[in-house]
Amino acid sequence: MTDTIIVGAGLSGLSAAIRLAQAGAKVTLFTFGLGGIQLGQGTIDVLGYSLAGSRPTPADTAITDPFAAMSQHLTGHPGHPYATVPLASIRDSVDWLAALVPDLLTPGDGVNHMVPTALGGLRPTYLIQPSMTWSNPSSIAVVSPRQIKDFYPRLAAANLTKTAHVDAHGYHIDLPARPGEVDSSPVAYATALDRSDFARRFVELVANAIADEEVIGLPAILGLHPDTAESIARALGRPVVEFLLPPPSVPGMRLNVALTQRAKDLGVRVVIGSKVTGFTSAGAKVTGVVVAQAGRDQTYPCDHVVYAPGGFESGALTMDSYGGVRETLFDLPVVGATAEDLITGDYWADQRLFACGVAVDSAMTPLDVLGQPIYTNLHAVGGLLAGAVRWTEKSGDGIAITSAVRAADAIVSPGVTPTTNERTR
Repeated sequence: MTDTIIVGAGLSGLSAAIRLAQAGAKVTLFTFGLGGIQLGQGTIDVLGYSLAGSRPTPADTAITDPFAAMSQHLTGHPGHPYATVPLASIRDSVDWLAALVPDLLTPGDGVNHMVPTALGGLRPTYLIQPSMTWSNPSSIAVVSPRQIKDFYPRLAAANLTKTAHVDAHGYHIDLPARPGEVDSSPVAYATALDRSDFARRFVELVANAIADEEVIGLPAILGLHPDTAESIARALGRPVVEFLLPPPSVPGMRLNVALTQRAKDLGVRVVIGSKVTGFTSAGAKVTGVVVAQAGRDQTYPCDHVVYAPGGFESGALTMDSYGGVRETLFDLPVVGATAEDLITGDYWADQRLFACGVAVDSAMTPLDVLGQPIYTNLHAVGGLLAGAVRWTEKSGDGIAITSAVRAADAIVSPGVTPTTNERTR
């Protein structure tokens, strides 16, 4: 019998699977899709913004040191997922993840990095890939193949000039990822750039297009293989920085591949295309999960379950036409679902709907309305947890990793139970 079943292959699911496998647990991970990492930016957000109110104002600031800012931030957000754990464990968890893929993520140094976006803005994030390093250059050439949609180098350069006070210039090159394509996707370019012949042609066109700028900015297309970006920068003879693009994200795909392979190398059984549709229980314990399969559903017994399905984006949380919010597999209570004005007409407001989720203790055990564990061997992690509007404050990745590590450690060290103050922080 599998010791632990993981439901979901996003950042929290893979992190929990790896952490458990490192401790010697037998782990099976069920996922219906490929997980959400490739929809992210391939970076790790911990805490990016301190928000002054319900809409962005000049007082809203990008955070330099996310860990130093954490206590003050949680004072205004007492139900935040970070508030369920000792604050030191957040950095420990993120550092642990960085060490899993040292060739892909730069080690954390306690401060956020600013990375350029497709529109030429700079946004804070904690862990980055080496190709994203922004070194405050005096000048930058922003270059893109004309065939890429959703990235306009002249627009990005103009915005960088205004916001980052850098001498930026935009250039186009003509190079379809595949012959005859008018529109080529970032993934098609990444696949092509992993080939040395295409990469040489790309480098030649970029070098001929630009002037003597200090740094070259390129859309985040520099290969699915982690070494491709470095080899292109070396061939160009100047530092290169990748600009983040809308999903699907090539850097996100790099991270997803690396973590999935790490899990498999540790013996995790990863079962893709398997939708968990139900569960069995005995008293206060989950005894198995039900997986939809051709012919008939199959029940897989287990000792523990780590539930990492995501939130509204994956259908783990849903809202019906009457405004009712529910969790769809275990029917766990949803915190915040009864609040008025879950969605408002104010575009810039932190919509309360997206702070809805499941309440947990410091072992990530879901709690009922009285604050008591519902199933003692069920752990909820990641985007399912209540209390944070992740994209506004840029905290979703840190929440995913920290909650996954806490759940895994609670499973492999069952004698360590959450204290009362940890549950109510």
